[in-house]
Amino acid sequence: MDTRRAWWIWGTGVFAYLVAITQRTSFGVAGLHATERFDATAAALSTFTVVQLLVYAGLQIPVGLMVDRFGPRFMITGGAVLMCAGQIQLAFASSIPEGLAGRLLVGAGDAMTFVSVLRLLPIWFSGRRIPLLTQLTGQFGQLGQLLSVIPFVALLNLQGWQTAFLSVAALSVLSVILAATVIRNVPSGVEQDLPPTLRQTGVSLAQAWKQPGTQLGLWSHFTVQFAGNVFILTWGFPFLVSGQGLEPAAASALMTVFVAVALCSGPFFGRWVARHPLRRSSLVLLIIAATAAVWLAVLLYPGRAPFWLLVVLVLILAIGGPGSMIAFDFARTFNPVSRAGTATGIVNVGGFVSALLVMFCVGVALDALYASGFSQGELYALDSFRIALSVQFLFLGGGTAAILFIRRRVRAKMAAEGQDVPPLRVALARQRRLRKQRRDRRRDAGAGRR
Repeated sequence: MDTRRAWWIWGTGVFAYLVAITQRTSFGVAGLHATERFDATAAALSTFTVVQLLVYAGLQIPVGLMVDRFGPRFMITGGAVLMCAGQIQLAFASSIPEGLAGRLLVGAGDAMTFVSVLRLLPIWFSGRRIPLLTQLTGQFGQLGQLLSVIPFVALLNLQGWQTAFLSVAALSVLSVILAATVIRNVPSGVEQDLPPTLRQTGVSLAQAWKQPGTQLGLWSHFTVQFAGNVFILTWGFPFLVSGQGLEPAAASALMTVFVAVALCSGPFFGRWVARHPLRRSSLVLLIIAATAAVWLAVLLYPGRAPFWLLVVLVLILAIGGPGSMIAFDFARTFNPVSRAGTATGIVNVGGFVSALLVMFCVGVALDALYASGFSQGELYALDSFRIALSVQFLFLGGGTAAILFIRRRVRAKMAAEGQDVPPLRVALARQRRLRKQRRDRRRDAGAGRR
């Protein structure tokens, strides 16, 4: 079914997701401007992103159910309309409540996009392509961060708040036009299933949630994704500029590196998952360990961290985005296509719930340290960031424990169904033996020809 039309439909969905990422991340790089425009404290500033992500996370399960019921085309188009309205509202906002209303609309529209794009994949493409296309969807979408970091920031500095936000709102208008004209829910000639009844929808939700594979995806997403989101959406830029003393241009360059690394590493993860489907959780745990280690090194470094260490931090955090996409492969392989949207919505809740909780906790901690005098009159002091950002370790540790617990349940269920997952050392030894056997056969074949 990999026709030219399927690629056009997927490309349009990816563009819609790219625009959604631009809308999502635009406020993060405008954080210092927002502090001045709304006279906002650190906690109030984090509330903008928290509200946006709270709406996003809260709508994931309803959106998953709705995309299974109404189809991706309707959901992607509607999401673009909401994001356009939200950015227009924010462009003219002059107070915190007005600004929050705009971010609420952006969060709602953003929530409708990614799950809907992933829902297109099992309809239009063969199963062997889906792990790679899932990664490419996520990573091409992340190019929207480049639009936020480079042209949006340039417009913000040169033309001001209103012009910058109206410009990104215009992108959603283009997304609406393309989604409505190009995307189709099913191939022509294929009969579309009747929308599920409310009772069937409830049963689908319950079945998706009870599936241990869905829960493994949820906790994998919860633990892997939040560190990169917290960094790129809210606290990364202030941490680099005010905490670490980098020039804004250098901080923007690191944000650009973040996006580039995420884009380049996505296909690797997609191919690796396709080749080693029984080792997905091991890769997830490795990414979590690397994230904890690099944050520990940066936060414990005496004084400001050297630039090379900040580059390593950005590199590790950047792979968390494509790493979190592995969670959606759990949802896909452990659930039938009929409830793929529902399972994907459940999984997608995880990373955004953890991200919004960490963002809010960091903002509250920074304000508390400032009020107590610990930061010596500087809201974004390095020592304050060290304490505030340490809250991430609680989520990394808790999420890891949940993954290990659920993974045992998943493997027990797979064993009961006759699919054994050998220990990693046994699997590696088996691969070494197979490689040796292949080398021996090639050598023997070469000797026979001579």
